[in-house]
Amino acid sequence: MASLRFCFCFLLFCASNIILIPNSCLAKICLPRQHNPLFVFGDSLFDVGNNNYINTTDQANYAPYGENFFKYPSGRYSDGRVIPDFIAEYAKLPLIQPYLFPGNHEYIDGVNFASAGSGALVETNQGRVIDLKTQLSYFKRVIKVLRQKLQDAETKSLLARAVYLISIGSNDYLGPLMENSSVIASYSPEKYVDMVLGNLTTVIKEIHKQGGRKFGFLNVGPLGCTPLVRVLVNGGEGLCREEVSALVKLHNTALSVELPKLEKRLKGFKYSLYNFYDSVFDVISHPSKYGREGSEACCGSGPYRGYPSCGGKRLTKDYELCKNASEYVFFDSVHPSERANELLSQFLWNGNHTITGLHNLKALFQQ
Repeated sequence: MASLRFCFCFLLFCASNIILIPNSCLAKICLPRQHNPLFVFGDSLFDVGNNNYINTTDQANYAPYGENFFKYPSGRYSDGRVIPDFIAEYAKLPLIQPYLFPGNHEYIDGVNFASAGSGALVETNQGRVIDLKTQLSYFKRVIKVLRQKLQDAETKSLLARAVYLISIGSNDYLGPLMENSSVIASYSPEKYVDMVLGNLTTVIKEIHKQGGRKFGFLNVGPLGCTPLVRVLVNGGEGLCREEVSALVKLHNTALSVELPKLEKRLKGFKYSLYNFYDSVFDVISHPSKYGREGSEACCGSGPYRGYPSCGGKRLTKDYELCKNASEYVFFDSVHPSERANELLSQFLWNGNHTITGLHNLKALFQQ
């Protein structure tokens, strides 16, 4: 078969003499019928190295980050893999590359736009991160590339089959509260949450307009119980900061109300909402249940190793490193260890309706 526009495909390989899974292809790109890409938006929980390629101090491209899996610092805020890495594995996809990675991108498996420190609000860490609105603009560039390679019909099908995984909001709340920012003080808690949710909703609607149909969301975790907050805000007393938790809970409630509204308004919209807050809080509160240290970080300094000094690249150069990161919920003062990420990813992937709502992420990939 000499045509470059039609061939038979199996596991991303074209074969002119074996008819296994028919599909249309262009040039060397052949997509199995059930190929579902993963597009990732978010912050440091999901960043797999985008911040390596921008001018920022919000980076994890130095030891000991990454050493327990990659054997080098990949830019992930963990000793190894982060949640999107595990989801890609469960979905039988390769590791999803950061969008700013300078290598060749086919994009047929998806791409990761997440940036450590980013928020739904453009003002959050402005000038140091790739905010959610900018991540959306990168996604639109990817669509243009896909259309050049696959043409309109196959691109439309690919975008509809894809899953869009989003984790955003933590930095919109944690940064201003930690810094006693006038920005957050200028609004009522409800108004501020409305601003954050409004920006997120705008991005969701635009992804849907571009062809996205299946969305996975993490609500915001218990920021008030991180080692960072325990030591910096509460003077090392080890207590969760209730005013932080209260604002996060307000956000999570509003998100759980907004998504069903979008489901009614947006054609074909399906979503999974992972209760990340309760999952993390449960692991922190019952470390013996999971075999984890829930209060103290593996890497850092001061009480609970809560000072953000892991790697010695910030203001505080001295830091301590635990012997076995897999025994800790937190690898550094804010971010989960690889083992915790794996556990949380399993809940996200195949959790029941009390954890993920009507659909878990596995169900979205199978639809």
